[in-house]
Amino acid sequence: MSYSIERANRFVAESKHLLVDQYRLHYHFMGEFGWINDPNGFVQYKGEYHLFYQYHPYQPVWGPMHWGHAVSKDLIEWRHLPVALAPDQEYDRDGCFSGSAIEHKDSLYLLYTGHIMTGPDITKDYYQVQNLAISQDGILFTKDAHNPVINTDQIPAHTSQKDFRDPKVFERNGQFYMVLGSNDDQGKGLILLYRSVDLHTWEYMNVMAQSDGTLGDNWECPDVFDLDGIDVLMMSPQRMSPQGNNYHNLHSTVYMLGKLDTDTGIFDYKQYIPIDYGFDFYACQTTLDQQGRRIMIGWMDSWEALMPTQNGHHWAGAMTLPREVIRDGERLLFCPVAELEQSRLEGLHAESFEVQGQQVLDYRGESYEIELNIDVSKSEEFAIHLRTGEAETTVLSYSPLEQLFRFNRDQSGIGPGGERIASLTTPEGQLHLRIFVDLSSVEVFLQDGEKVMTGRIYPQPESQGIALYSNGITQVQSLHIWNLVQPEQI
Repeated sequence: MSYSIERANRFVAESKHLLVDQYRLHYHFMGEFGWINDPNGFVQYKGEYHLFYQYHPYQPVWGPMHWGHAVSKDLIEWRHLPVALAPDQEYDRDGCFSGSAIEHKDSLYLLYTGHIMTGPDITKDYYQVQNLAISQDGILFTKDAHNPVINTDQIPAHTSQKDFRDPKVFERNGQFYMVLGSNDDQGKGLILLYRSVDLHTWEYMNVMAQSDGTLGDNWECPDVFDLDGIDVLMMSPQRMSPQGNNYHNLHSTVYMLGKLDTDTGIFDYKQYIPIDYGFDFYACQTTLDQQGRRIMIGWMDSWEALMPTQNGHHWAGAMTLPREVIRDGERLLFCPVAELEQSRLEGLHAESFEVQGQQVLDYRGESYEIELNIDVSKSEEFAIHLRTGEAETTVLSYSPLEQLFRFNRDQSGIGPGGERIASLTTPEGQLHLRIFVDLSSVEVFLQDGEKVMTGRIYPQPESQGIALYSNGITQVQSLHIWNLVQPEQI
C-alpha cells in the first residue's frame, strides 16, 4: 500500500462520521480518527503551540506511522491541521517514527526517525535512520533532499544497529545537539548524543547515558533540557522490572537531574525518579514556551494494554493534560498548566466539614476538576470514589499510617483493572489533591505536583457519582468541584 499526506487527509475527512463518542474525552487532546501514540515536535512557533504525534489514521491500531498535527494558543483548545508527514520515501517507507521540532532561521525543522523493514518479522527485521523536514509556515513540510541526515553508518559499533530512534534536538552555546534512544544489544538501554552546526550534518559524540542494569533493556523518547541551572534527562525505559511500589507497568518513564558535559558528550547523574506513578503515561516530551515555562505532555496510554475503543469505536489514544515542570531543589514538580483554571465552570464548593464513614456528594458528572485540602491526622484511611454507579467505582485512597496513596481501578468499567501505589508524606497531616476526571481518564496531582498518577478508565455513562470515605475522622478544610465542560458539549 502506498501512503501520502493527501490520501491520509482524505481518508480521515471521509471517515470521521464513524467515530463512537462513548469514551471520547472532552478537554484532552485526541486524534481525529484512528490511532495515536507518542507526542512529537512539541514546540511554540509563531505564537502558537504545535503538537505533532504518532498517527495511524486508517485503523485504531498501531500501523505505518504518520505525523498528525494540531495547534493551540492556550494548550487547552486544539485545532487539527493536515497530516504533516507520511511514510512516502524509501528512507521512511515503513513509518515516520517519533522525533522533535526546533525553530531555526524563522523556519520549523522536524527531525524524525525513518523506519525501514527488511523482512517479515516486525520485531527483528528492520533498521532506522534520522531524517529532516522543513517548513516556512509550520504547516506544509518538505523532506530534505539529502535524507537521511544520520544514516546507519553513523551508529557506533558497540550499540544496537537497529534500535536507533526518537531524536530530540536542542540548541546550546551556538550548536545543535541530538539525543537518540537505543541499547547496547546486551539488555541495557542507553542514549546516544550527536552534534551539528546546521541541523543537516551531524557528528557522533558519545554514549551520553546508559543503564546500570536496573533501567530496562531499551531507552526511548529521550529529552534533555536545562531547568534553573541543572540539566534534566527524561526518557522512557522499556521492560523495566518493578522496584518496590514503582515501575509496575511494562514500560516506564523516568527523569534524572545532573550535568551534561558538551565537550565529552556525557551526562552525569546519580539517581532516577518516576515521572508518573499511575498506569498510563509514556513517551513524554517537553518544550520551553515564550513565557519561560518548561511544559510537558505525554501519551496517556501504554503499549500492550487493553484499549476498549479499539473495538468498534474507530479511535485509540489520547494525550495527558499539559504539565508545567518546576524545579524544587533536587526534585521536579509536575503541575497542571495555569490555563486550565480558565476552563472552570460552576460546580460544588464546601468548607470545614468532617467525614466519618461514607458521604455521597451532591454532584454528578464525567468531566470535572476536584481540588481537596484535608487533614488526615485523625484518620486511618481517606478515600474518594469517582465515576460511581451501581457496580462501578474508581477509588483514590490514602493511608496516613503507611504513608501510601493508592489508585485502584479494579471496578472502573470494561477496561483493564489493577492498582498503583505511591509513597507520600503529609506534613502535619495536610493532604492536597487536584484531580482531573475526563470521561475515560483520571489524573491525580498530589501535594502540589510532588507526584502524579494517571490512568484510563472505561465506566458506563450512568456511573457519575462521587463519594468521600473516612475510617476515623477526616477534616475537609476545602472542597471544590468545577465542571470543565459546558452542558451543551456533553
